[in-house]
Order: sequence, then C-alpha cells, then structure tokens
Amino acid sequence: MPVKSAVFACVAATIVFSSSAALAQDAAKGEQIFKQCMTCHRIGPDAKNLVGPVLTGVIGRQSGTAPGFAYSALNKAAGENGLVWSDDLIFQYLPDPNAFLKKFLTDKGKADLATGSTKMAFKLTDEQQRKDVIAYVNKFSEKK
Repeated sequence: MPVKSAVFACVAATIVFSSSAALAQDAAKGEQIFKQCMTCHRIGPDAKNLVGPVLTGVIGRQSGTAPGFAYSALNKAAGENGLVWSDDLIFQYLPDPNAFLKKFLTDKGKADLATGSTKMAFKLTDEQQRKDVIAYVNKFSEKK
C-alpha cells in the first residue's frame, strides 16, 4: 500500500508541475499577442493615448487615471472606489472588461455606479494569452 501511495503522489506532483509549467508567463509571446491591442493602445517610453490609454505603467496605477485620457464614467468610478491595476486584476478584466468593472463596483457596494460601459470592447479570453500579455506589460510597469 505505501508503494502505491508513493507512486500516486509522484504522478500527481508531475501532473501539477506540468500544468503550472504550461501556464507560465512568456513576455515574448505576450509581445506578439499585444499586437492585437495596438489597435487602441500603445506601450513604451514614447507611447501616446489612442482610442485606449497608454499602458506604460498601468500595473500599480489607479484605474481611470492615465494622464490625458478621457475615460468612461464606469472606469473612473472603479478607480475612485479603489481599483488599482495588478497582474491578477488585469487577468480578471481582459475576458470581459464591462462585466469586470460592474462586478468590481457592485462588490464594493457601489451598484449605483455600475452603469454604462467602458470603451474597451475587445475581450481576451484565452488564459495563457492573458498571462503572456501581462508578462509583456510588466516590462513597462513598476510594481508597487
């Protein structure tokens, strides 16, 4: 019985390790995926706002506060109610930006502010692609 348990533990550990390795972040792949984002966003030292705000320094920045960008009321309200972008929150945001912001505000007890929509219509649903894009964006952000 102990041998079977040891074999099972080794197999289980291998599966868990393989799964987490498969979901590792890859900034180089993220850079390629980010090209889809460039329809609306720029990133880097000389980036300018387009349809979406500059994403340089977004991680650690309060939502709705990129200088010179005209945000939706929904995005501003989320920032005013404590939304500061982190890897995890961007990961949650990318599959459905409007639903994320509305849930964020509702969870903060601000359902009255959870109206309207963000300008971001693009959705990035693939988990690995989101992790890779976040790894790329991290290259241009100082974590706080």
